[in-house]
Amino acid sequence: MPRPTAAQIAYGSITVIFSTLAMLLLSQTSSAVGTAVIAVSALALGLLVAMTVPQPKPRVVAVSRPAGRPAEHTAEEPVPAVATGSKTAA
Repeated sequence: MPRPTAAQIAYGSITVIFSTLAMLLLSQTSSAVGTAVIAVSALALGLLVAMTVPQPKPRVVAVSRPAGRPAEHTAEEPVPAVATGSKTAA
């Protein structure tokens, strides 16, 4: 299982805090059972939000092949570096 990203942790934590506060204020409960139900449901909601945050996609690096090389050039072969910029006079 991949590790959670910083965004997942942040969104999940903020959801737990705000949903707990909102449900406690709206329900006006004073019993321990009501508070426990609200806490468990807030944790479940925070977990749901954290799991639905999209995972970052791995970046795909495109390798360009130099002109004149055949199409069957593979990534295992060394690719010569192409100098870009001004040349100095010798």
